[in-house]
Amino acid sequence: MRALGVFPGERAVRLVEHDAPRLTAPTEVRFRVLDVGVCGTDREICRFEFGTVPAGADHLVLGHECLAEVVEVAPAVEAITPGDLVVPAVRRPCPHGDCVPCRAGRQDFCHTGDFVEHGIKGRHGFLADEAVDDERYLHVVPRALRHVAVLVEPLTVAEKALEQVRQVQDRVGSARAGGIAVVSGAGPVGMLGALVLAAAGFETTVWSMEQESDPRVELLASAGVRYVCAVAEPLARLGARLGNVDVVFEATGAPPVAFQALEALGHNGVLVLFGLPGRRSALEIDAAALVRNLVLRNQLVLGTINAGNEAFEAAIRDLGVFETRWPGVLGRLITRRVPLEAHGELLHGPLRGIKNVVAMA
Repeated sequence: MRALGVFPGERAVRLVEHDAPRLTAPTEVRFRVLDVGVCGTDREICRFEFGTVPAGADHLVLGHECLAEVVEVAPAVEAITPGDLVVPAVRRPCPHGDCVPCRAGRQDFCHTGDFVEHGIKGRHGFLADEAVDDERYLHVVPRALRHVAVLVEPLTVAEKALEQVRQVQDRVGSARAGGIAVVSGAGPVGMLGALVLAAAGFETTVWSMEQESDPRVELLASAGVRYVCAVAEPLARLGARLGNVDVVFEATGAPPVAFQALEALGHNGVLVLFGLPGRRSALEIDAAALVRNLVLRNQLVLGTINAGNEAFEAAIRDLGVFETRWPGVLGRLITRRVPLEAHGELLHGPLRGIKNVVAMA
């Protein structure tokens, strides 16, 4: 079968042939891959800046944002049947008995760092015709979401962030839904984060570098999300104008923006960092003012990456909510689908559109 391999030793990315996978354990599921989303992590791996090949292998099969169709189940599989659409989780637990999160099924909070991740770290990904995984890591998706279900995995990161924001809001006895939210960055994760916040009742504004004529602006407006161009208004000034900003989702990965987001954040506010910075950068900041605001405003800064089962189920549920509430918006997020043979333009070419997908089927 076909697969897309990244060969760090050769600094090469190419199609390879793998043997078709077989069921080897009683709870395994074999599935045919339909769609695989491409994100910044994939592009970094293809630039050999990131990624770890599986033990004993010379290449890593790429792809972690996967939608697939089940073709075969082992005898002990209980809740999945052939024909089901499934989205696999990405991370698998570390082997250490003293890692409480991994032993509790929350490997997204692993504290040893010895986890593996499909298509990223130590385990082959899903940019292949078929794959096998254990039932416990697969999430069934309604057939009606077939055209947008590849968005489940990137959406889980925003769902996990919202779950933690709500926990923080509860500390001050806030039973209200929502508040004021700002999302910095209008990439796929930023756009999905804005939809999550809007659906949860937040008055949501996206702040990014795109001009007002960009198609993303109209797309956001159709979901009731406001847009502010970063060229026209600095982030701190936006925060002051909006009032007490309860939540900032920082999805650019740019350290200067993260510090600007702290200035925009209000009392009892939560800054959630999504993006990973690229190259090292030195910043000159007013550290005293930063710490003063954190303390006097009771602010919290947290990072989020990967997600647990609850976030996957929330993402699948919310995709249905988005489709009902804002028909067509999710479909417009996916701006390019290409066959596996044309992978180069998505992984090595200039960034275009919003969300790009390799259509395997």
